[in-house]
Amino acid sequence: MEEKVVEEKSIDISWEVLLNQLEVLVGKRPVDLNAVLFLIGVQELGTGPKRFSKEAKQDLMHIAVCRVLSLSGYYVFEGNDKDGWPQWTLAKPIPQGDLLAQEGFLKQHIIHYFETQLV
Repeated sequence: MEEKVVEEKSIDISWEVLLNQLEVLVGKRPVDLNAVLFLIGVQELGTGPKRFSKEAKQDLMHIAVCRVLSLSGYYVFEGNDKDGWPQWTLAKPIPQGDLLAQEGFLKQHIIHYFETQLV
C-alpha cells in the first residue's frame, strides 16, 4: 500500500511539472485533466488552434485519450477519416478502476506522451 502512495505522489509531482511546462508553451495553465486532453487532441488533429463546437471538443478529448493510451498498446491508429480526423480502434481492454484510479492511469500516460513529444 505504501508503494502505491509513493507512486501517486510521484505522478502528482510530474503532473504539476507538466502543467507548468504547458503554461510556458501555450501561455495559460491548463485547469484540469480535460483541458490537457483538449490540447493533445488539437495537437493530434493538426489543424492548429481554432474554435470548436462542444461536440468537436469531446471528439478531440477522445482522440487524445486514444493517442496517449496507444503508447501502451490499448488503441491502434487506423488512419484519418475523410475530414482528416484520426480514427482509433481499441486493441485491448482498458483496466477498470474507480475514478481516482482512472485519472491516475490517464495522467501517467499523458506524462509519458509529453515526455516523448517535448524533447
